[in-house]
Amino acid sequence: MMGELTLPWGRETLTVPVPSTWSLTVLTPTPRAAVDDVPQAVRDSLRAPIGVPRLAELAGAATRIALVVDDGSRPTPAAEMMPAVIAELDDTGARRTRMTIVTALGLHRPMSEAELRQRLGSGALEGVRWENHDCDDPSRLVELGATSRGTPVVMNRTVAEADLVVGIGCIEPHLIAGFGGGAKILVPGVAGRATIGRNHALHTTPETFDGVGRDPEQSPMRLDLEEAAAMLRPPVFVVDAVLNGELDVVRIVSGDPVAAHREGVRTSREIFEVALAAPADVVITDSHPMDQDLRQGMKAVGNAIRAVRKGGVLVALIRGEEGVGEVGLAGRRQRLGRRGLKLLSPLLVRLVPRMKLGGTGEEDRFFLYFALQAMRRATLLLYAPTVPAAVRDGLPFAEFVDSPEAAIARARSLVGESARVVAFPDGGATYPELGR
Repeated sequence: MMGELTLPWGRETLTVPVPSTWSLTVLTPTPRAAVDDVPQAVRDSLRAPIGVPRLAELAGAATRIALVVDDGSRPTPAAEMMPAVIAELDDTGARRTRMTIVTALGLHRPMSEAELRQRLGSGALEGVRWENHDCDDPSRLVELGATSRGTPVVMNRTVAEADLVVGIGCIEPHLIAGFGGGAKILVPGVAGRATIGRNHALHTTPETFDGVGRDPEQSPMRLDLEEAAAMLRPPVFVVDAVLNGELDVVRIVSGDPVAAHREGVRTSREIFEVALAAPADVVITDSHPMDQDLRQGMKAVGNAIRAVRKGGVLVALIRGEEGVGEVGLAGRRQRLGRRGLKLLSPLLVRLVPRMKLGGTGEEDRFFLYFALQAMRRATLLLYAPTVPAAVRDGLPFAEFVDSPEAAIARARSLVGESARVVAFPDGGATYPELGR
């Protein structure tokens, strides 16, 4: 006998068979009512910013204003937020000719003008310059020094040379930084590749590789990126949305990139942290709401890895609407194969922080480290139908399956007819807190 588990799958749903002999627990975000009017919530937040003067006051003497916005890989409702931010600036007499919108791409692909108009609303670009950040173009980057942890700070020139920087994003659980939002819109958002790689690599240790939901003050990546962002000359003002499990806005926080961020984290944690008494034999997770590509979808694995017992099975269902995304490891065929990697993983995890990755790229050091640690803990089964077979060869950390049914059959063969199973329908954002 088989039961069914229905999970969000992009704009549709996906049905997963579950043996009736398995004990299934479904963990979802804590419900939180959405605000009635997002633009009004933004205006209210701008009138009472956290830790800094009002945006209108900061913008008074600014002749160059950089508006930094995240891309489509994040669920930020930018089209509902941007008009209120621009209106606040307009009230100071800051003409749109003084504003430049910079897309916080990090390592992601460039956005087209049509995509940006759709993301920000058609009127947001009227009379405003805009540019895609390019982490690899030296002419569009400036060096600002290095952090106390040795991260070279290379930033977008338009942002670094502005008189005021306004970041618009959202606060959500994040595998390395604990939570997104705040100064993360700048690092990695508009940082150079070397900065991004070094900042991510800070979590290639057994103590830090599983950092989702971590207190920001205990996250080396978060503290490092905030130190890097503080090296910018212009003041930075953030406007961040906090979302619920349906991706509706429940709160807007604005102001200082650290103080406002910490306030938003408290709300996000209340929603997306779920209690789990002990690790399960099988974990079933899907990528929602991080459905853009494989790179973003793998957050479901990162969020859930602590929920599976050592030697158990983790089934990850990754929508990947745009395919693979920027995963450098996927472009290289691995010589060792899955069995060889698993045998050598105890040695490799100690070597990764010092490896020369060559064509893979420094930014994938953490991805490699996490993948090795994850495969040591559990069998990883990935259903990712938009990932080409040739790419799968470069990712032997997991077994790719051709259907949810195949994933469950494989898991069943490994754990048997009696198993404790936990499912995360919103695995791209939900994370467990063990022991309670």
